Parts: sequence; C-alpha cells; structure tokens
Amino acid sequence: MRDGVSGQALFCKRLGIIGAGRAGQAFALGLAPFSQGTPLLYNRSEARRREVLDRLPDIAPAEHLKEVAEKCDTIVLAVSDDAIAVVVESLSRETMKHRPFLFHLSGRSGAAALEMLREAGALTAAIHPVMTFTGDPAHEVKRMVGAPFGVTGSSAETTERAMAVVGWLRGKGFIIAEEKRSLYHGALSHAANHLVTLMAGAARALEEAGVDDPGKVLGPLVRAAMENSLTSGFAALSGPLLRGDRGTIGDHLAAFDRYCPDVLPDYQAMALATLREMERHGMGQADAMPDLRQLLES
Repeated sequence: MRDGVSGQALFCKRLGIIGAGRAGQAFALGLAPFSQGTPLLYNRSEARRREVLDRLPDIAPAEHLKEVAEKCDTIVLAVSDDAIAVVVESLSRETMKHRPFLFHLSGRSGAAALEMLREAGALTAAIHPVMTFTGDPAHEVKRMVGAPFGVTGSSAETTERAMAVVGWLRGKGFIIAEEKRSLYHGALSHAANHLVTLMAGAARALEEAGVDDPGKVLGPLVRAAMENSLTSGFAALSGPLLRGDRGTIGDHLAAFDRYCPDVLPDYQAMALATLREMERHGMGQADAMPDLRQLLES
C-alpha cells in the first residue's frame, strides 16, 4: 500500500457511509473493496439500516455518528441536500483526531457546505455522480464505470483525493469551482428535469391528437434528436423555426390554443429560447426572425 495523495491513496483504512439511501448503498458497495477495515454504515433509522445491511453483508453497522467519526478515515455523506447541514453540525461535535477525508454527494453544494468540518480538521470535498440511482446498488456500481463526477475540493489536496475516489469507482472526474456549483447543478437540472416536463407536454398534446401510445411515437424522434444534439450541439437543430416557416408556427400556436392550451405557454417559451439561440449561432432566415418573434410573443 502507498500512503498519501501522491500514491493516489490506493486504499483507505476504514470507510464510513452516512446515509442508507440509494446513493449511499451504491457508494458503500463500490468503495468497500478499497477499505482495509470493514466499512461502517450509519443511518438515523435503525430499521432502515438493518434492512440495507441485509442486502450488503460485507458492511457493518455503526450505532452512532461518533463511531464513524472516530473509526473511519474516509467518510461519505450520502444524505439529502437539506440534511447535510444537520449532519455536519452533529459531526462537528465529535472528535476527529485523524483528519478524515470527508465528502458529500450533493450536486447543489460544493465543499463550502462542509466548512465547519474543515475547520475541525477534516479534509473536505464534494463528489457528485452525474447519474440517477434506482435502488439496485450492484447495477449502479457498474453504471458508475465511465460515468462523469463533478468534483469540488476545499484545497488542491482534497481535490486530488476526490479524484482518486472517482478513480476507485472507475468514473471520470471533472472539476467545478466552488462559486460555479449552483450554475453547474442548475444546468443539469435544466437538461434532465425540464426534458421530462417537455416530454409530458408533448405526450399530452399527442393524446389530444388521438395518439394512443405517445411514448412509442416520440421515442425514435426524441432519441435521434438527443443523440444528434449531444454530438453536434445546436447545429443539430431542424424544423420550421430554422426554415423561417411562419405559417407552420402559426398553425401550431392555433392548435395548441384550441386543443391543449396548458401546453401553449411552454411551446412559446421554448420557441423563443430557440430563436435566441439561433441568433447567437447566426442560424436561420434573418428576414423571418422579427415576424417569428412577434408571432410567438403575441
């Protein structure tokens, strides 16, 4: 074993997981091989802890936060965003003589959320897996391979340690500055969450148009658009806005207004956003832009 960050910390002496939710289970299973001692899992609900430990037989229970703080040199805070401050305050009352490396998994917060623990001597960071957790830890450990992880450390040393942990999981880490953390998380939410809303509106309109299975109809089109967008960026845009087809856009607006008025504001907002992006990229029919904007804003 090589000690220290320079050796990429091939192992930790003992891993501690705080939180028995989906992400906590996945990290416990994925990082357990790199813990020389049996990893400890703490969860406020004893019943939940027992339930999870039945699924993860190689993880041992911790009855109190104090046990994790005293015995573990690498600690994962796998709790909800709103619970981080509560756990940090509780942990800060415990003695951490060994300067543990302690990180949370929140996308919203950076290392500053752990400042109280850093002041108490811990090495702190944020490691955010850009993926969803469904409750199948064995499958999710496999999905972490090659997955992106947004890393924010409180120092160069902790950033390097965080990158080493990402390496243990065979993920791909990238650094996000502390002050840009909310922008980073907002961008992910904008893409993933709003896409779900967009699909729900489109599906509702298709149902109103008489389509029995909107998902089956949308699937091939949306998957192709997504792949093209990820590969080519905004150059993948197609459709009536790009062509400057005022008549088609007008028909869309009239149809939404008549049959599916709750989707109309979303269509207008997205179309106007698309026009702005087209202007930024110098795309589309320049002479059609004012008419399209006026039509969408009316």
